[in-house]
Amino acid sequence: MTKPPQPAPPKKAEPAPRGYGAALAVFAAVWLVLCWPWLSGRVVIPWDGIAHFFPQFFFLAKSLAAGDSPFWTPNIYDGWPQIADPQSLIFAPTYLLAALLDPSPSFRMEDAVIFATLGLGACGLLLYFRDRRWRAEGALLAALAFAFGGSAAWRIQHIGQVMSLAWFPLAYFALARALDRGSFVWGALAGVFAGLMALGRDQVGWFFALFLAAWVVMRALSAPGLRANARRFARPLAGGFVAGALVVAAPLAFTLALALDSNRPSIVMSEVVKASLHPASLLTFVVPDLYAVKGPLAYFWGPPSQAFGVTDLALARNMGEVYIGALALAALIASGFGLRRGDRDAKFMFGAVIALLLYALGRYTPAFALLYRLPGADLWRRPADATFPLCALLAYLAGYGLHRLIVGEMRWRPACVALALAGLLAACAAMAVWKDRLAQANGPLSTALVFLAVAIALLAWLTFHARLRTGLALVLIGLFCTADFAIGSGPNESTALPAARFDMLAPNSSNTTIALLRDRLAREHAPDRRDRVEFAGIGFDWPNASLVQGFDQDLGYNPLRLSLFQRFSAAEDIAGLPEQRTFSKAFPSYRSIAADLTGLRYIATGVPVEQIDKAIRPGDLVFVARTADGYVYENPRAMPRVFVATSAQIADFDAILDRGAWPQVDYRTTVLLKSGGDQKPRREGAARLVSYRNADIEIDANAPDGGWLVLTDVFHPWWECRIDGTPAPIEQADVLFRAVALPPGGHRVSFRFRPFAGLRAQIAAALASKPRGP
Repeated sequence: MTKPPQPAPPKKAEPAPRGYGAALAVFAAVWLVLCWPWLSGRVVIPWDGIAHFFPQFFFLAKSLAAGDSPFWTPNIYDGWPQIADPQSLIFAPTYLLAALLDPSPSFRMEDAVIFATLGLGACGLLLYFRDRRWRAEGALLAALAFAFGGSAAWRIQHIGQVMSLAWFPLAYFALARALDRGSFVWGALAGVFAGLMALGRDQVGWFFALFLAAWVVMRALSAPGLRANARRFARPLAGGFVAGALVVAAPLAFTLALALDSNRPSIVMSEVVKASLHPASLLTFVVPDLYAVKGPLAYFWGPPSQAFGVTDLALARNMGEVYIGALALAALIASGFGLRRGDRDAKFMFGAVIALLLYALGRYTPAFALLYRLPGADLWRRPADATFPLCALLAYLAGYGLHRLIVGEMRWRPACVALALAGLLAACAAMAVWKDRLAQANGPLSTALVFLAVAIALLAWLTFHARLRTGLALVLIGLFCTADFAIGSGPNESTALPAARFDMLAPNSSNTTIALLRDRLAREHAPDRRDRVEFAGIGFDWPNASLVQGFDQDLGYNPLRLSLFQRFSAAEDIAGLPEQRTFSKAFPSYRSIAADLTGLRYIATGVPVEQIDKAIRPGDLVFVARTADGYVYENPRAMPRVFVATSAQIADFDAILDRGAWPQVDYRTTVLLKSGGDQKPRREGAARLVSYRNADIEIDANAPDGGWLVLTDVFHPWWECRIDGTPAPIEQADVLFRAVALPPGGHRVSFRFRPFAGLRAQIAAALASKPRGP
């Protein structure tokens, strides 16, 4: 009698690859050393990091600590919907957590959060390499090149884009595991990470979203058995779609609504190509400071600059830096970018690198015109932002290439690699000679020569000894990369400046201009007043100081403005320089109806005000003081924040916006409306602010014969009003502001910012207005 066949014993799980605990420990040590200049408080991330994102972070923390809503701020642009702003950090989980923990965050806290987020993303590379059972040495190199090389290092001040970059490795790891296992749960986790990546609503997140989508399609088409494979992919992709939609749907809807009502819903191609990466910038893959980016601006000679001869590019000097480290570059060349026959993922990633490079070069390649047809490409204005994902994917390939070299899957000749690197270094030297900058470039060239030589020697040692001495190999990689990135990509004028330079943004600032304005606003306080200030031409770091100091300002720093406000004010992204303070037909001068209605009481300028406002005349403003920063003036005609108008006049708001055709009326008693004028005589009324919070305003109004309560905050459809608890419509008044009709008598008027209800109403109205088919 034959025995029935016995089932094959289950395969034993392969042991976890060695060295990953040590790799994590080495990465943490390198992270601490390289981040210490910022973590110690000695320097801060400047430019956008401190001038734009720190005020957003502080406002978020301050609002949450006070039990106030961070969804709207009165501190910039006469009022602004923070919930719809991609750069408000409301939906950035690491910053949101820090804001909940620290009610008054410091510069150091802001910097620590972005570096921690970047470190968290680097851990995603370690996890991905571990899942692939690749060598820990390759994983460590990839993580270090990702976190401290390329755009992550040189453009750390672009906080939003760095956060989008940081979430990608975790999304890629979770998605790869989900597809490998056919797991709904891991698919959902991938959706969460991808959603967080997309929450930045920026070009970096868009690049990575396209990469992940194309990668999934590649995996589905390349696996045998398309129908069975589709079933296997269905569960993880369903989990990813559901979880990702839950994370990103509401923020994206708010931002789309804002974009449709903003100053820049689309971007002109002729402006886009001005932000192309110059091909000469690619030499910084070899020599990080070839063009003297780290020093004073006067010494910079790369593109774009007068010294280089190319000045028509709209890029900051640090945007062309793409250095990912000498060891990573050597590993890429020695391994042929990690490519081998049948390795679909590496080939796909290499193809993505080529596509990103062509996109980043923009106008310098004919391929950009084709790539710019990708869905959503016309939303972005800077092809050079492709260096973020470009450098990240090269970090993956460098780590994978090192893995292949160590396990012996590839043979390489150090002499050939040395010859290739020598050729690249010679090209850098030739560029310096061509531009007559060899003497200036000697230092960076010599430093690069040393690091490249040591990188080749280290790579040779790793190839022959790392398999037996993993711990030592990890330490050597960590030590080399620490020295390389500290010298090549360390703190510089683009990424680190002394904290003392930004006292105007400190919560308890001792800045004389801030102190003066704080004192004057407190002294002139009245029940109906909440006076506005303006910072114009006083410096790049000033425009968003109002978010920290609690001042209400008519300007700010943001690439987005409400379209109505933009037409009313003609405000630029920023008014850090005197020439950046522009005026409009409706707001032609500080001596204007618009300035008075806005309640613009104090104006701080970096130069005498007549150099900014050519229409100003002696006596129009009252000179208050000359401070260390500039000049402070008072507009004595600034009107209160709330008042009762006793008559209403119909006005053509477009005529006012386009031609400055303001009716000649007493704006303290007459409100301009689009419809419903009423000139009936009425007794004088009064209004006072009972409570004024970000998204919740209470006003007591007394109108003996009725009238209109005017609130000079920017009109926006997501606000609602109640009079004595009864809903009342808010009318657009005096072109930019709000008014509600008051019945006779005394009333409690409440304004509430209701963004979710407002967005739903907008969507419903848009759907209802669509023509129906037959």
